[in-house]
Amino acid sequence: MSTDTDTDRAALPTALAEIAEDFSSVPVRDRLELLLEFSDGLPDLPERYVGHPEKLEQVDECQSPLFLVVELDEAADGSVGDRRVHLFFQAPAEAPTTRGFAGILHEGLDGLTVPEVLAVPDDAPYRFGLAEAVSPLRLRGMVAMLSRIKRQVRLKSAA
Repeated sequence: MSTDTDTDRAALPTALAEIAEDFSSVPVRDRLELLLEFSDGLPDLPERYVGHPEKLEQVDECQSPLFLVVELDEAADGSVGDRRVHLFFQAPAEAPTTRGFAGILHEGLDGLTVPEVLAVPDDAPYRFGLAEAVSPLRLRGMVAMLSRIKRQVRLKSAA
């Protein structure tokens, strides 16, 4: 039985919803371990961005240095709706929580279309049950990552 709160919440994209379900299905003490798995799974920055910090945007709200950049595929018909979003992150290995947040967003959003990414609810980072495992300040870093991703998608899809 759903509540009004459940029905009022915007849906997460499928991959992100599955990740949220994975986190909610494990005890709180195991959520940090799962977060570390996402940290380990974060892909390396592509060579074209290595050594070019000016091409990346720093997410100042993160407690550890985190940089990101968004690329959009070219649509075959030139429409915005078909363009796929690709995310790239740079985060130090010594910052597994920050890397884990980036890993979640990468796995949950990379490859989605522009409208799908823009439709991700702003409260998505709070749906992983991590508020019980990490500080609110750390979660605000993940919220800031999502916000900057969506801002870059808006800017690049309008060009």
